[in-house]
Amino acid sequence: MKRPGELHRHMEQLETADPDAVLSGRVGWLDADARSGLARDPLSCIATEFPHYVGSVDGPGERERPSDRHPVFHGCFDWHSAVHSHWSLVRGLRVFEDHPVESEVVETLSERFTSEGVASEVACFEDHENFEKPYGWAWLLRLAAELHLWEDDRADEWRATLRPLEDRIAELFESAFLTQDRPYRVGTHGNSAFALCCGLDYARVVGDDALASAVVETALRFFEDDTEYPLAYEPLHLDFLSPGLTEADLMRRVLDREAFVDWLTAFVPEPAEMELSPVELGEDPGGGELHYAGLNLSRAWCMAGVAETLGDHPYADPLERGARRHADSGLARAFPDDYAGSHWLSSFALSLLTRNEGGIAPYTGRQNG
Repeated sequence: MKRPGELHRHMEQLETADPDAVLSGRVGWLDADARSGLARDPLSCIATEFPHYVGSVDGPGERERPSDRHPVFHGCFDWHSAVHSHWSLVRGLRVFEDHPVESEVVETLSERFTSEGVASEVACFEDHENFEKPYGWAWLLRLAAELHLWEDDRADEWRATLRPLEDRIAELFESAFLTQDRPYRVGTHGNSAFALCCGLDYARVVGDDALASAVVETALRFFEDDTEYPLAYEPLHLDFLSPGLTEADLMRRVLDREAFVDWLTAFVPEPAEMELSPVELGEDPGGGELHYAGLNLSRAWCMAGVAETLGDHPYADPLERGARRHADSGLARAFPDDYAGSHWLSSFALSLLTRNEGGIAPYTGRQNG
């Protein structure tokens, strides 16, 4: 499925952006076309019910329309992509002054965020407790945190509507995820460190100290003793997250600066290993290969965040250089014609571009140390 070619012109500023502006994590430099363009794929894709990832079908009578099963979060091929597309739209409303397509975004979200729809979503998790664990849960908590941060009557109304689902996911996150015996060090949806990042950010934003403490305890139990990680082996398959860098991005949230430096130098003992090169995509990438565009974007935000936490430590320079290259490569491929990428990549681009606008790692080791 192709998206309108007009979007290419809207995204020209991002595809040729100054790395310093990108890595600032602030949005004041973005022009109206870029701000509008960042909403276009999420708006289009949450309205695109098919194609859809149906998952396992256990019998001839089990298949139903995505919009019937998930009245709020359908479209975007799968549930988690619909959730983080809604996050993208809400975050755009919060961080962009004079949002160019505000009325369209508000109308779309108001149509989706209904009490009846949320009740259906909650019912799904009553019947299938492990559905979208943990990646979809992580993005749902990030969406709730974004609504909490946005001081606006519409955000208050939408969050009140979503609250039953937020509460259910937060409950499952604590009881069914934080209690796992071991982490999953993968570069795809099962990555434990990314989910813990989102869960910790959520808990700190909304002031849930008990959940924050539980996440920190789990992060330490999973990762505190990790050493000599082979970062050069990545990517391992069609990764869109770096298991090693995402783990470091988590631990900078958990440890004070001094402890984090000790942990990181044991985790990756040689500074040169930090300076990864972006994964190159072919001329016309499609399907799973577009995961590498997301990988370059997520590596960029991890590298930049860790470098900021390190300050003048020798590891900071190679991480900053790597973040620049990955940001440049990732943004150049973040807005493809192919629906396999357009249904999710703009959320990763927005995560990078707005990472210092609140809600993402609001407390880091550097701030605490």
